[in-house]
Amino acid sequence: MSGISLKSAIPILFVRDVSASAVFFREKLGFKVDFLYGTPPFYGSVSRDAARLHLRFVDEPNFAALAAREVSLILATVEVSDVQGLFEEFKERGAEFGQAPTKQPWGGTDFHVRDPDGNVISFVTYG
Repeated sequence: MSGISLKSAIPILFVRDVSASAVFFREKLGFKVDFLYGTPPFYGSVSRDAARLHLRFVDEPNFAALAAREVSLILATVEVSDVQGLFEEFKERGAEFGQAPTKQPWGGTDFHVRDPDGNVISFVTYG
C-alpha cells in the first residue's frame, strides 16, 4: 500500500442559475452556501454537515431531459443518519420529491429530491 487515502467525492450539478440553485439548497434543503464564484456566479458550493455539492453554470442542464425520461436517474447520493426525519424536514420546507422514502431490495431506504434544474439527489440510510 502507498499510504494514500481518498478523502471524499464531490458531485458537480449542472444548473442554469448558480445563485438561484444555491438559494434552493439553502431554503428547501437546509444547506449552507459555502461560496459563489464569478459575477454573475458560474460556480459555487453548498454543504450540510459532511455532505457537499458543487454547482456549475450551463446554458441547458444536459441531464435534465434524460432525468425526466429515466426512472431514478440519480446525480448525487447523500448518506444520512435518519432518512425519514430528513424527508419530513424537507417536506415542511416545500421540497419537490421524485420518490418518497422507499425500502430498497439492496438494503437501503431512500428518497429522491428534484432540484429546479431537474437534477435528482438521493438521500439514503443503509441497513
